[in-house]
Amino acid sequence: MKVRTAGLLDIARIEEMHRSSEIRLSEAAPPAARLWSLLSSTLSALLPLSQDTLMYVAEESGKVVGFIQASGQPLGLDLRRARVLQVLNLQVADESDPDEVAPALVQHLCNQALERGALRLFVRLPDRDALLPAFRLQGFRQYATEQVVYADKPIQRGKQFPDGLRPARRGDDRNLYQLYRKVTPQGVSQLEAPTYREWRALHSGDLAGGNVVDRVEVVGWVRMQRGGEARPATLQFMALPEGPLTVELADFGISLLGGSDAPAWSSLRHYDSHMIDALRGRGFSVLLTQLLLVKELAVRVPKPVREKGLVPSFG
Repeated sequence: MKVRTAGLLDIARIEEMHRSSEIRLSEAAPPAARLWSLLSSTLSALLPLSQDTLMYVAEESGKVVGFIQASGQPLGLDLRRARVLQVLNLQVADESDPDEVAPALVQHLCNQALERGALRLFVRLPDRDALLPAFRLQGFRQYATEQVVYADKPIQRGKQFPDGLRPARRGDDRNLYQLYRKVTPQGVSQLEAPTYREWRALHSGDLAGGNVVDRVEVVGWVRMQRGGEARPATLQFMALPEGPLTVELADFGISLLGGSDAPAWSSLRHYDSHMIDALRGRGFSVLLTQLLLVKELAVRVPKPVREKGLVPSFG
């Protein structure tokens, strides 16, 4: 078996494997979980080769038996400038041994990413995913857990909304970054967004149209995105774990749905347990648990400080 860069002639085989994985997912998962996996940044978002991504295939006896794909983070970033990569896809053909093919693909991607100057590789995997060992073997470690909560009909429990609630403004970005640093464990923020510039690049499309809770400093944020015919509405939250703030913010977020009977979901980290509890008390339940893994390819080393040499003293 050899691993090489994917070419245009491989597209048909790659799409065939991708369709096969979607069929298996349809049989194994409930509709809402299946939809989340297809729409989120899990190992399912197939992008064509024309996109700015890295894609490699495993070939055995002249036949493609697996592929792996990664992009710059945020998605669409020029790969020549990307120092952080996100794994988008890893799939192995049904007739092949995943314990042999998957680790070889992951190892090849890690080597190629390192040669390109990447510092870190991220991947998001459903809990107990069959491909998890392939990443563990190559030194990926879990740094966070993400829970997707879902409600067919969210329930607004109260009409008391947080004091200081207002629409987000252009100048709130830095305030929201400070809130992010307060609610996010240092071990996570140092991996994902150690600087304001990196955080801003990751969330450039997420901040518009939200609402903040401004009490001299920003202590909460919520944003609602309407769904389509087959896609639930999305609620995004960030809040300090203070008193009634989380439950009032949850009620306000649900109120943004406009009293419709449409379903909604929200993706929250393990350290957002106060928000998860607030939503679970409003008709939401845990739909899916995902593991967030990282492999550090290179460590940033500060420049050494030159010390003055010792001058001998006599007398």
